[in-house]
Amino acid sequence: MASNKLAPEFEIEVDGDLYVWHLHRQPQWSHDPSERHGKAISVHHKEGQREVVIEFPPGPRPKFNAPQLKPSQIPQRLIAKAIASAIEAGWEPLSRGKTVFIFVNETGE
Repeated sequence: MASNKLAPEFEIEVDGDLYVWHLHRQPQWSHDPSERHGKAISVHHKEGQREVVIEFPPGPRPKFNAPQLKPSQIPQRLIAKAIASAIEAGWEPLSRGKTVFIFVNETGE
């Protein structure tokens, strides 16, 4: 695990390949449904540069004074499933190009 004060990065192995990910955005809620966003993670292959930003649904609004989501609280199996889903959807981690944006459901599919 690399240490970055702004966005700690974590390594995860998916299908024999190492990926590096960090929490790109905290979930955001609003009275306007078009302004609601789920958590998003940013991922790149350990040996590659092309990133994918994977966004999850916002889910239920937290209770008042609930602490912010910590990256270490996100289950590793959920991250692995989301990365596999991004690859299935066409993200090529070792290619060059712009960042790809993928939306998944709450289980990472």
